[in-house]
Amino acid sequence: MMKINELLGIKYPIIQGGMANTSKSELAAAVSNAGGLGQVATGGFSPDEVREEIRKMKDLTDKPFSVNLVLMHPQIEEIIDVVIEEGVKIITCGAGNPAPYFEKWLDAGLKVIPVVGNIKMAKKVQDLGAIACVFEGAEAGGHIGALNTMAALPAIVNSVDIPVISAGGIYIGKQVLAAEILGAGGVQLGTRLLVGEETPIHDNYKKLLLESKDSDSVVTGYGSGHPVRVIKNKLTDKLLELERKGASSEEFEKYAAGAGPRAAREGDVEWGSVMAGEGLEYLTKIEPVKDIIENILKEYEEAKNSIQ
Repeated sequence: MMKINELLGIKYPIIQGGMANTSKSELAAAVSNAGGLGQVATGGFSPDEVREEIRKMKDLTDKPFSVNLVLMHPQIEEIIDVVIEEGVKIITCGAGNPAPYFEKWLDAGLKVIPVVGNIKMAKKVQDLGAIACVFEGAEAGGHIGALNTMAALPAIVNSVDIPVISAGGIYIGKQVLAAEILGAGGVQLGTRLLVGEETPIHDNYKKLLLESKDSDSVVTGYGSGHPVRVIKNKLTDKLLELERKGASSEEFEKYAAGAGPRAAREGDVEWGSVMAGEGLEYLTKIEPVKDIIENILKEYEEAKNSIQ
């Protein structure tokens, strides 16, 4: 039985991913108000911007919400202070080692939910004091780990006593049910919410998501050790060509640097990084976030009833 909702005081066991350059207060509040856990991102934002979004959240919802900490953020120490000063209750974290920060987080009374990529990481964060963890499979959009959701999830669930939230490639109710059957305590949605009406990304980005087919998902950056799942475009063609040639990291970065905001904020979907997970065929229209969540829950109930 999924239980992350009971632990966090939310109606449904659904968490919104803290997507860099994207997960601002308007999206996060829509998710929280619909019964899930909305998240304010820190990736791509300054400490002052994060503070502003947290304050907006308090105006937009009285429901629980979270802040996602990108641990490799150059101003992470300052952002952590902002989160604590603003009285945030729940955080998720990833893209770096959380161990040095746990004592400070727990002393501040934060509920900590790290993103993990394997059993070793899951056990480590449990020992550090995490109340749950997110296992994100390589089907996910953006920066990815090495393991896939369906193959690895049950083993990770069995390795720890804390709830494991399943992320990566979850769009429809049947996939939520599959995650539950495999032992997940909840699910995290990322790409599925990119076509939400309240999601503050450029219209060009949303349009490309709706037009893309299942085979348009590609991973760049394996050579650099930082693989990223995105939609094929001129940028990915160039980056994959550079990888095949064994180009230097400097040459690779010349094209990759700043590519996230270039797509999400400026709408350059040819030379920007259009981060999205596998499962693009499930994105068919732009609709309110509340409708997306309610439809997933309806599909989940139908799928569950069909196998009983």
